[in-house]
Amino acid sequence: MIDSAGNPLAAQRQRIVRVAAAVVVHPDGRVLLAQRPPGKHYAGYWEFPGGKLEAGEAPADALARELREELGIAVTRAAPWITQEFVYPHAHVELHFFRVFGYTGNPVGHDGQAFAWQRPGAFDVAPLLPANTRVLAALSLPPIYGITCAGDIGEENFLARAEEAFARGLRLTQLREKDWPAARRDAFAERLLPCAARFDARVLLNGSPDDARRGGFAGVHWTAAALAEATSRPRDLMVAASCHSRDELARAADLDVDFALLGPVHATPTHRGASPLGWSGFARHVGGTRVPVYAIGGLSGEDLDIAIEHGAHGVALRRFAWPQPR
Repeated sequence: MIDSAGNPLAAQRQRIVRVAAAVVVHPDGRVLLAQRPPGKHYAGYWEFPGGKLEAGEAPADALARELREELGIAVTRAAPWITQEFVYPHAHVELHFFRVFGYTGNPVGHDGQAFAWQRPGAFDVAPLLPANTRVLAALSLPPIYGITCAGDIGEENFLARAEEAFARGLRLTQLREKDWPAARRDAFAERLLPCAARFDARVLLNGSPDDARRGGFAGVHWTAAALAEATSRPRDLMVAASCHSRDELARAADLDVDFALLGPVHATPTHRGASPLGWSGFARHVGGTRVPVYAIGGLSGEDLDIAIEHGAHGVALRRFAWPQPR
């Protein structure tokens, strides 16, 4: 939790104001921002539409009510996403963010506020409410996180599939070849990273931050053991973490990682001793999480929608991320 100056939450406590906030997603990927009208705190600032929960009201119900009252739209499909806390000078707020993928009606500013459709990563309205910093970064994460499997299918075969996957839109990948010696992994990375770069795809290394820097990776992916040992995150790298419990997700959030993986959702050959969470277990674990979470374990691209409905940002895929070349 941070205050309005970006510092850890101060000792004083205010009554927490719970808010439902909507990331309304246009079919072309843009999201809707609204400008706070005159007379309100932070008037003129841009934010995601939403509003306070009424007494006894569930966040999803507040979301539907606020969007109906504020923008005149009726939600038909919304999914829980991440929760943020922020301390302003006038209030300590807990924001329950939802991604809204379906609605009826055309947005109209019933409070007289302006609104604008914006492309994640290329917002051109300002200023933005400071509570939205993590949300803006999370919106730039793609729905699929690919995990390499070159050791299973052969390096040449994998590299051909990787180029096909990047060409089709895969933009985030983890190099994870746990059984390889470092020299083989590094030699493989020297071929994989230029391929990814041609398509503006980012590759994270399942390894140490030092190895990630030395190899020219965009970031590092921590195992659960590495997450447990970490005392801070490197700020010059993107950081992801594998989690298997709610406590590990909380630790990942405390360390301010960019995203986490949670699983296995279903049984997998690579995690024979792990108990599958199932979708209901996954949803219980991620409820209220402060970081975007990818579901992992026995999944394919066809599971993306059900993962999102249960609170995931997206899905992490191993074999199914890498299509055969056309």
